[in-house]
Amino acid sequence: MKLEHQAFFQSLFISRLADQILLFLVPLVIFQITGSVGWSGVAFFLETLPRYASFPICGALCDRISPLRLLHTSQVCRAAACFAGMAAYAALGGIFWLIAISAVCGVLTSQGIMAREVMLPQVFSGQRFEKVLSYTQIADQLGMVLGPLVAGFLLSIWPWEYVVLLAAALFLAADAAVILWERAARPRLAEPEAASGHWAASLVTAARHIVRLPGLIDVVVLAAAVNLIIGVTLATSAAMVTGIHGQTEFFYAVLQAAGAVATVVILFGIAQTTVPLGVLGSVSFTMIFLGAVMTGAGTGPFLYATGFVVVVGFDKMFNVYIRSLRQRIIPRQDYGKTTGLIVMLNNLSQPLAGLLVGVFAGLSGAGGVILALSAVMGLTGVLITVVRWRRNGASVLPLRPAPGDQDAD
Repeated sequence: MKLEHQAFFQSLFISRLADQILLFLVPLVIFQITGSVGWSGVAFFLETLPRYASFPICGALCDRISPLRLLHTSQVCRAAACFAGMAAYAALGGIFWLIAISAVCGVLTSQGIMAREVMLPQVFSGQRFEKVLSYTQIADQLGMVLGPLVAGFLLSIWPWEYVVLLAAALFLAADAAVILWERAARPRLAEPEAASGHWAASLVTAARHIVRLPGLIDVVVLAAAVNLIIGVTLATSAAMVTGIHGQTEFFYAVLQAAGAVATVVILFGIAQTTVPLGVLGSVSFTMIFLGAVMTGAGTGPFLYATGFVVVVGFDKMFNVYIRSLRQRIIPRQDYGKTTGLIVMLNNLSQPLAGLLVGVFAGLSGAGGVILALSAVMGLTGVLITVVRWRRNGASVLPLRPAPGDQDAD
């Protein structure tokens, strides 16, 4: 990537670092206070549902308002939410404020993600998009590597309230990096369409694209199945590691960092090699399934850790596949609204997984819930494969480019 674009990736890294610190805090602090795996799952549900439910609106906004302006708003308002939440906590008390901060920041994070997603094809129009996505994911994962380590270390010496304030400062630093990038790169972005029509019209347009554009429905269903596993892994990991397997908070932080490091290695491989997108999707889907089985069936901390690293490591490979697919076939003028709806449909299964943990963990244990959702994921993959074979003999995760496009591989 060119030097003038470095601040863009630095901003993404810093923003992800702050976001990951907040994601790390919520289930861990709730579990420490309540001692309940079920409450940890419920907190994860309340934290993630607004984050994913807001994607269609965030995507539609990106088609109507400058995504660069929305990115600035996202980062500044996240910092403000952290400061305001801590002020309310100091005045009124109650652990609810931590969940509220994370929920509000989650919605604003969704807006930032969508703004960057709409900007990427325009800012890096001369680059192979899979390579751009790989480097974007690397910056994202580096934030995930350091986020748990920073949060785990700071929690050992600071109250969690101070860690939230640090996250607020990082959001402001991320916005400063975007300003530096603007001045250096002077990006030229397409003018957003004039605001017209009701919000429902945007959702209808997005839904029509999902139904009519080849391959999107299958991928949405498969991604939802993958995110069941991602959700149950995130919702139970703190309790599984520090409770069921009896490990320390530092072990938990190192485990999350190890998963992120594995992801970075995989993404570097994708960036430096040319692999058919269908292969990326099939391999990542299979490995996530196997990793989930290991986390659910693991009787010791190291088998669980192996499965966790596999799930987290190959999740972003699947993410590169699905983002590359939709960038090729969704019209630019409808890219924000359609992608926003797809992301919501893909990710609503994450808070659902947290809710299922809250309801069923007391009956069958967290491992039983993980294995049950792994079975759902595996059956979904098999069913989609059978449907596609009967329909046109295609593979489980095909790439169908837009008319006029050529396969990248």
